[in-house]
Amino acid sequence: MLAIARTICVVLGITACASPVEHRIEYRQRHMGTEARIVVYASDSSVAAAAATAAFARIAEIDRDLSDYRVDGTVARIAAAPAGHAVAVSRDLAVVLSHALTLAAQTDGAFDPAAGAVVRLWREARRSGALPDPVRVRVARAHGGWRNVAVDTVARTVRPAVAGLWLDLGAIAKGWAADEALAVLRTNGVDRALLEFGGEIVAGEPPPGADGWRVAVGSAAQDTTLLARGALSTSGPAEQFVEIDGVRYSHVLDPRTGMSLTSGRSATVHAPSGWLADALATAATVLDSAGLDRLARAYPVAAITVW
Repeated sequence: MLAIARTICVVLGITACASPVEHRIEYRQRHMGTEARIVVYASDSSVAAAAATAAFARIAEIDRDLSDYRVDGTVARIAAAPAGHAVAVSRDLAVVLSHALTLAAQTDGAFDPAAGAVVRLWREARRSGALPDPVRVRVARAHGGWRNVAVDTVARTVRPAVAGLWLDLGAIAKGWAADEALAVLRTNGVDRALLEFGGEIVAGEPPPGADGWRVAVGSAAQDTTLLARGALSTSGPAEQFVEIDGVRYSHVLDPRTGMSLTSGRSATVHAPSGWLADALATAATVLDSAGLDRLARAYPVAAITVW
């Protein structure tokens, strides 16, 4: 009926029948240890509010499922499983882990979703201000590694080859959650939307009359770019780090050595999806120049900038 009414208005030249004005509306909630922000343009505030509520609920669902902080979660069940035991998981976890393991193989472990045991030691280091015990790091590495975990996306199972294997999906989960939240907004009638989730930004259709959403990019706050129907992710030690004996240790570690990064290097990735931008940005901070070249060839749809 609305489409017919608009057609009549055009034919008759009645300006009073112009399309409803879309207003900018913003929503914020905390999820996955950070603030999730949803910005939309919509003509009906009640429709926008309902869509945003559903989107936040989807983020919370993914958080409950993929988080390794929850002692009663799926990731904890995998860590408690005997070696070789298949653990039933959700579609979210199976698909996200499958993507992550593919990237792990392409980077020869510079990106590793099964390095959670070592990551947990470095979380302790950030709290205590003391470097992890090298012996504990070696033990933790022996209870992880991407080659020691298999996922079946059809049966939706995860099978650890060693006991005590902790997954850490933190370098891909926020991007996946942002993608899924955007899909929920679209399903609920809101297409003009931007989600900002930590260092992850996922955009749908642009604001009215614009080619894209203007977002900050790179190391300088004044550097901006237009983003529409895509994602932008930045990874680096700017906010999450610990300084020990005058050395700044990033929250990102090199899974191949078990050591936190000290290079201070950051990366920004522009990609078609949030999960891909999220994961590639983390991998890019770990890889050397040769590894970055291989990564760029493997993912030509993504633009990777390192500084």
